[in-house]
Amino acid sequence: MTTSRLAILLAVLLGGLSAIFLLPRGLNFQPVGIDLDLPKMVGGAWYGRELKISDLEIDTLGRDTEFSRKSYTNARGDEVQVSVVLSGQDMNTSIHRPERCLPAQGWTIADSSPLVIPIGERGAFTATRLYNMRVDMDRETKKPRLGRDGKPVTIHHLSYYWFVGNKETTPSHFTRTWIDISDRLTHGYNQRWAYVTVSATITEGFMRDGLNEEKTDAMLKDFIKRLVPMTHKETVKF
Repeated sequence: MTTSRLAILLAVLLGGLSAIFLLPRGLNFQPVGIDLDLPKMVGGAWYGRELKISDLEIDTLGRDTEFSRKSYTNARGDEVQVSVVLSGQDMNTSIHRPERCLPAQGWTIADSSPLVIPIGERGAFTATRLYNMRVDMDRETKKPRLGRDGKPVTIHHLSYYWFVGNKETTPSHFTRTWIDISDRLTHGYNQRWAYVTVSATITEGFMRDGLNEEKTDAMLKDFIKRLVPMTHKETVKF
């Protein structure tokens, strides 16, 4: 009985792996569902400035991957970072979920959960919310910064991410991959997915009148509500 089950399992596994060779190659892309050129101002209160894309990111991802990144600040001194990565021909090398790359940057992901965000007249969509932490390191000494209590200072950080196709959004990397495979097999086309991240550091204890987790979260959701209608094209349905 055990041998029979193993044989069936092996057959299913080989069949699944073989299916990758059925995927059409060299397909035409669907139109991009997002404007890669991020706005100079969001909501009349947030002013954006360009941020440099690191050489490591450019070298790591596919050659035809495109990037856009800005830091937005308001009159109070709050800061929100927005990053858009637009995939190239190879969906496996162009974009991936942040749960894979954040730990490599020193972050510990303490919590990950989907959250519905209303965006006014266009409805609502679901994004993945991450709560991240890492020890604040001194750039010169490469050692942890110490607080008044003599203990290492921990940075707390919130980020929201989602993927945007030609007509849809998803908070899941695995759902995006499944849609890609389905589109290639059943419709004969490919999509240039955009991976969008909106993030901010929890500034309570770091700056005067800094924001705690709840207020930082409310700030990010309000920012996303204003940003999405400006950047996501009408083809994208929520």
